[in-house]
Amino acid sequence: MSLHLLALAGDGIGPEIMAATVSVLSAACAKSGTLIDIEPADIGFVALEREGITIPDTVIAKARQADGVILGPVSHNAYPSVEEGGRNPSGVLRKELQLFANIRPATSHKAVPTPTGHDVNMVIVRENLEGFYADRNMESGPAEFMPVPGVALSMRRITAANSRAIAEAGYALARRRGAKRVAVIHKANVLRLSDGLFLETVREVAADFPEIKTEELLIDAAAALMVRDPTRFDVVIATNMYGDILSDLASELAGGLGLAASLNHGKSHAIAQAQHGSAPDIAGQNRANPASLIGSVVMLLDHLGHAAPARFIRSALNAALCDPTTRTTDLGGSAGTDVMTRAIISHIEREVA
Repeated sequence: MSLHLLALAGDGIGPEIMAATVSVLSAACAKSGTLIDIEPADIGFVALEREGITIPDTVIAKARQADGVILGPVSHNAYPSVEEGGRNPSGVLRKELQLFANIRPATSHKAVPTPTGHDVNMVIVRENLEGFYADRNMESGPAEFMPVPGVALSMRRITAANSRAIAEAGYALARRRGAKRVAVIHKANVLRLSDGLFLETVREVAADFPEIKTEELLIDAAAALMVRDPTRFDVVIATNMYGDILSDLASELAGGLGLAASLNHGKSHAIAQAQHGSAPDIAGQNRANPASLIGSVVMLLDHLGHAAPARFIRSALNAALCDPTTRTTDLGGSAGTDVMTRAIISHIEREVA
């Protein structure tokens, strides 16, 4: 089976962890006999300097044609205005490719301590196309505006169609995981219409999964309970902003964002994307942890039906994390990006095909 992926390195530590990820991916595909073509393209500040925009239309077209995309972190908070070419590549691709689901597992590793001492094994299923995210929830442009100086308004869109899509994705994932419970996150006591519509739609989907218990939790209560006892959570379904916030919390409870993989997918396209940011303060210092992006590629391979290279990478990454000399300093180890990458590749080469 052949595979064509588009690699978008991004900003900050993006080029370093992308290079590590591509090397690991190439080794796993060679080991499994998977033919792979990885096409690089520029986004972020490099594209802005060369083409006057952080994500050119040519890159979006390439993303549509590829089997999947590997997206590095971007420094979108430091970009100029949209009018000056500073578009958020992540938000643009999610909207253009209709990637309605953002799947963010938070799983602790036996070799990496967790803040609470609890083992964590949950997955946040986050709606990706609407909510309070102003860059993607209105067709005609951002959903934020200032009618007069000193007054800023933000509009939130919730639809039954997207609520159903994310609920179906979440409950299907729960069934595949053998999960006994799903937590549905809302604030319907205040946002009665929008979160009310979301809850009503999720309940309709939940009725088709009678073997799974559904628990409805307010976002503030869910955050408190997650800190107190993260073991009570398995699959969590949430609208865009709630899912974004809770997934970062869950990942920190599982050992840190350096382990936090994620997959964005729709009906026809998928993107592997690390949960963490571009960390420009450590860029170019051989300190960046590539585990999150590598783990995201494992999710992408599984999603695309390439189980063999996914299995090789998953096993090799786990082995590298077990040894403090081959995991990066943010995870309590002593390795640089290069040492960790070489260790993962070495484990892949020793794997039994």
